[in-house]
Amino acid sequence: MKGFDSNLHTLKLLDFSLRLSVIPLSVASIWLTVTNQQYNANYGTKLEFTNLQGLKYMVCISALSAGYAFLAAVSSWVKCLATKAWIFFVSDQVVAYLLITSGAAMVELLYLAYNGDNYITWSEACTSYGSFCNRLTVALGLHAVALCCFFVLALISAYRVFSKFEPPLIPSMEEVEEQTT
Repeated sequence: MKGFDSNLHTLKLLDFSLRLSVIPLSVASIWLTVTNQQYNANYGTKLEFTNLQGLKYMVCISALSAGYAFLAAVSSWVKCLATKAWIFFVSDQVVAYLLITSGAAMVELLYLAYNGDNYITWSEACTSYGSFCNRLTVALGLHAVALCCFFVLALISAYRVFSKFEPPLIPSMEEVEEQTT
């Protein structure tokens, strides 16, 4: 049992560290996105994150994930909440999926900004707004690392929930033959 207890302690420490890691990653991603703006004299326009719905969504989801990561890190050391592994399992899954959707929205936005869409006559924008696109690419990278942290957290919380149960019994070939006859 000593090996099992040290394994749980290692998982708890890894869980706590990953949750704490998500906070600065999400905050940095938010900061890069919210403070990102670029004026182009040729077009006479200023491009900001508020002009693009996908960026607003990513900022909201990043804020939600940072807040949840903080609350979960604190509550993982509270005895009565730490025993509720299923709460962390469901919550980690939801946050991971939300990070995937917001990351996908940002990838689509960056793809269109870098490549445009000739079919509907959208030209690419990153030659005119290079600094804006570069900062968004860095923000997407930070967002992706936060997603990877939540992916590992989802695996850890799934392990915690399902390790409490015995694996299903696989019937022997003899039992299967008896049931069929």
